[in-house]
Amino acid sequence: MFKRRTLALAAAALLVATSSFAQYAERTIKFTNGVNEDHPVGVGVKKMQEVLAAKTGGKIKINAFWGGAAGGDLPATQALRAGTQEMVCTSSSPLVGIVKELGAFDLPFLFANEKEADAVLDGPAGAYFNKKLADAGLINLAYWENGFRNLTNSKRPVAKAEDFEGVKVRVMQNNIFLDTFKTLGTNAVPMAFGEVFTALETKTIDGQENPFVTIETSKFSEVQKYLSVTRHAYTPFLVLYSKKLWDQLNPQEQAVLREAALEGQKVQRAANRALNEKSLANLRKTMTVNEVSAAEQKRMFDKVKPVYDKNVPTIGAEPVNMVMEALKKVRGN
Repeated sequence: MFKRRTLALAAAALLVATSSFAQYAERTIKFTNGVNEDHPVGVGVKKMQEVLAAKTGGKIKINAFWGGAAGGDLPATQALRAGTQEMVCTSSSPLVGIVKELGAFDLPFLFANEKEADAVLDGPAGAYFNKKLADAGLINLAYWENGFRNLTNSKRPVAKAEDFEGVKVRVMQNNIFLDTFKTLGTNAVPMAFGEVFTALETKTIDGQENPFVTIETSKFSEVQKYLSVTRHAYTPFLVLYSKKLWDQLNPQEQAVLREAALEGQKVQRAANRALNEKSLANLRKTMTVNEVSAAEQKRMFDKVKPVYDKNVPTIGAEPVNMVMEALKKVRGN
């Protein structure tokens, strides 16, 4: 009797589980990005895969492509807009040609720390940018972290504003970054991320700028001598889904994807911040690392003020004001 009851309960539980998964179609989602799998984005994607496996009974799967293996972030984003690919995790910076308002995040020395960035991205300002993305055919499921960017090069330490002069630096294909580094005195070269290592190795360029974790996982220390802790910009990652394909999902499928991306956000940000310090410690073993003093950082900021004056009219006053107002609340002023 007991055995029959146990089997009956097990069968009933299976039936409930099966019926709860019935709302999900079998889907394998193509997810691309430019970083390597050992980057904290890999931790976030793994968490997403776990959540989807548990919540959908394995019906919705993510097939991840790493290190630009399936192409660059900008072509992937355009594929999302066309409805020929489901997902991409990309920095906000390459997308300003699609959603100009995202240029607000590229303004130099905008955030002082991660707490400020989280408050802005996860609040009304972040929702504002999500609406702009949706209007462009892109659904942002969550803001993950790329982080504060720092400069590496093969010529000299950059400790003061004048040290930027004449250094040939790869920047993202983004006008604000181009303006920032030109204003600082470098020869700024726009280039896709996948081309950077070879360009550094062949001395086609002298340097590049990225967060510590990206510098380490991309092995730039093998072809760069100097790392300067400039913290000149903070860029988020966006976990984007094609709106054309999103609109074909039912509400339950949409909800579970959002939930997975937000669960991924928690572990990705935590991993990024933990690895940030670890990566810096590792990079110190093979690179010459210099901190930029607060006074010199202010001098750099003063030098790039014209970048704000030039670019805010293009970005739009509204998005910049939204970010600035959010920052005032966080800072209590």
